Amino acid sequence: MTRSLVLAAAALAFLPAAAAAQQAADAQQRPELFEALLRCRAVAEEAARLRCFDSAAANLQQAAERREVVVVDRTQIRESRRRLFGLPIPGLGSLFGGGDNDEDEVSSIESTVASAHQAGYGRWVVRLEDGSTWAQTDDNMLAGRPRPGQPVRVERAALGSYRMRVNNQPAIRVRRQL
Repeated sequence: MTRSLVLAAAALAFLPAAAAAQQAADAQQRPELFEALLRCRAVAEEAARLRCFDSAAANLQQAAERREVVVVDRTQIRESRRRLFGLPIPGLGSLFGGGDNDEDEVSSIESTVASAHQAGYGRWVVRLEDGSTWAQTDDNMLAGRPRPGQPVRVERAALGSYRMRVNNQPAIRVRRQL
């Protein structure tokens, strides 16, 4: 029992340090050029603050022109996540500002069949109008052949897998191909 209390006390002692480390990590995710722009707000004297803003804005613009810094809005993030849906890209969530309660997380996409063909063992490979290609991974049969123009819904399933419904048929398991 004493050992449990010691471990619990040690864990509680590290919580403030862990919170501070997380705040520092969050601050490090923003580019220094952006932080420099924000620091200009703290300059008290008006002329110095204006010079600070002008300099910081010029540096940020030059970095953007050299493609060292890229600015995107929430709409662009949503569209990028939708286009990359299903691709196994490590760190994709953090690249686009993802988190545990990310309201922009894509859990499914809807499109239409552009083309489809059977690969080995009767499994389907379906290319969607959005350009993504999905290959069947299970042995379930589709009642009807996927045809161009038919509606498709691909959604996340358990354990990192995906399910596809073609023309409201029962779902098949699929994986995204590059």
